[in-house]
Amino acid sequence: MPRSLPSAPLWSLRACWLLLPVVAGPAVADALDDRSRPVQLVGSGLAWGAWAVLLVAALVPRTVTLTVVRTVAPGAVALAAWSAIGPERAPWAAAGVVGAVVCTLLAFTPAVADAFVDGSSYGDERRVALRTPLAVAAGPAAIAWVLAAAGAVTGPLLLAAEHWVAGAVATAVGLPLAALAGRRLHVLSRRWLVFVPAGVVVHDPIALAEPVLLRRHVLRRVGPAEADAVERGAVDLTGGALGLALELRAAEPFPLARRQGRGTVEAAGADAVLVTPGRPAATLEIAAERKLPVT
Repeated sequence: MPRSLPSAPLWSLRACWLLLPVVAGPAVADALDDRSRPVQLVGSGLAWGAWAVLLVAALVPRTVTLTVVRTVAPGAVALAAWSAIGPERAPWAAAGVVGAVVCTLLAFTPAVADAFVDGSSYGDERRVALRTPLAVAAGPAAIAWVLAAAGAVTGPLLLAAEHWVAGAVATAVGLPLAALAGRRLHVLSRRWLVFVPAGVVVHDPIALAEPVLLRRHVLRRVGPAEADAVERGAVDLTGGALGLALELRAAEPFPLARRQGRGTVEAAGADAVLVTPGRPAATLEIAAERKLPVT
């Protein structure tokens, strides 16, 4: 598929998000109806602002906008769920929850991730996204998202409710905290394989201190990881991510600077690395198109 043509899941995400106010908007408006007028205005403004930000981000697929999409979309689920809680809520409020969940699931599909990260490619490059390790997604990433969401909305809502001191403190602390958490989340969007004319680059700021280039002339194998790959010297960079791991094996050892906590561990004799792309079959197709040794 030409790079200039977005994938079908990306178009589905755009259409889903465009229609979400129609599905979820009435329930949110109804839930805000019993609040004070300032809270209604601020709450509606935050919701519409987030919707507009994600829509623009979805129209400009880049690595940065992938972070925006994956940070904002789960917030729609939280807002739709809140608007559906309560005995007086309309039964159709559940439709808003379903719509928000569908949009969020689309935002986290591997095909959408590939479309966004490849949007930041330049020259004769192809980028494919790596899966987020499960332990990172369920732990640090989830905590960072909660901090980002709470930091962005708590202060303005408290100020709208005329809790001036608490609102001022929450705004002063929350907005910088949200920015910091957003930068942490952005690291997850910057994990990819880059196919370049010289070979393939493993770019993973979580596992590696610096990207690693496996040059075309030393690559011996690109393919599904064998059961004894680690025993045969492969360095596991998957972080326990779910999905099929691929093995990139070289004919000669290459330097590898791994992250370990806040430090760096040099593995000067690495023969191979294991990675988990979001779409392993598509990744192998790209490698074959680049005439790399796919087996």
